Amino acid sequence: MGKKGILLVNLGSPRSTSVEDVKEYLDEFLMDEKVIDYRWFFRSLLVRGIILRTRPPKSAAAYKTVWTNEGSPLIVITKKIQQKLQKLVEVPIEIGMRYAEPSIETGIRKLTDQGVTEIVLFPLYPQYAMSTTETVVDKAEEVRKKSFPGIKISYVQPFYNREIYIDCLAESIREKLPENFDALQFSYHGVPERHIYKTDPTKTCNLNDCCTREDNPSHQFCYRHQCFKTTETVIEKLNIPKSKTVVSFQSRLGKDKWIEPYTDETLENLPKKGVKNLAIVCPAFVSDCLETLEEISVEGREEFLHAGGENFHYIPCLNDEDRWIEVVKTLCEEQLETFYLV
Repeated sequence: MGKKGILLVNLGSPRSTSVEDVKEYLDEFLMDEKVIDYRWFFRSLLVRGIILRTRPPKSAAAYKTVWTNEGSPLIVITKKIQQKLQKLVEVPIEIGMRYAEPSIETGIRKLTDQGVTEIVLFPLYPQYAMSTTETVVDKAEEVRKKSFPGIKISYVQPFYNREIYIDCLAESIREKLPENFDALQFSYHGVPERHIYKTDPTKTCNLNDCCTREDNPSHQFCYRHQCFKTTETVIEKLNIPKSKTVVSFQSRLGKDKWIEPYTDETLENLPKKGVKNLAIVCPAFVSDCLETLEEISVEGREEFLHAGGENFHYIPCLNDEDRWIEVVKTLCEEQLETFYLV
């Protein structure tokens, strides 16, 4: 039996809020073929020829609004999860980011330096998507084969429908939900529609009608379905009528068709439908970051209030809540057990 360890993997963040650091981060992020899935020439033309010439100053300014004295909220929170989890388990734990530092390779190296040969890698994404879970696994396997051929890696699977996670998320929302609200909006990160079809090996997905079905072979790989399922099971736990809930998708990029409905358009339209008091949560993220703290809590608030809304209440992510740490512990320990069964 080899020595075991855990690697918690999140998206990543620029090293600082400087334009150059943000540009470097965006280059690595957007040049990932799992994020922008054009051929390299066209991806490079779009990213390096257009996006990186205009976007870094705006993104840097946005990062400055959420940056803390300790650094990037995403990395700070991931470190807090690591520290709390380490008090509950005996095996060593490190963190890695898919983009920038500390990288997945850095995290694996820190574990192997402690004698670890069997790693449970936990992609901190509840739902499966090509641009999140899949790219993390691909990168980890690339690093393993190139630099650490002697280690074994076992992966925690998407947990969007696990009861322990749903209970945890529902209770977290319940505690923060205002007493009077007209609607609870679930805003998930968006992906291009073509990503949904690309990740479906069963070729049975049809975005027009299968996401809300009880069962379909594609559901194991369908991000959109998994978002709907997360919402459905959470509101059942909260005993909130479906009529008082909204699902939408944020953060789209470019002119391609992304999964709908869009969060920004939804926020503009809800006041016209009589929704004046809105609560909103972002369950595609387990840690607050730029997309939640700035895009939703700041920009989203402005959009809703400007459209005629009166009260906008952002519900934070699970972050380092003790109940969430217990979920992480359980999911990791389940996967650690698989090494004993091999």
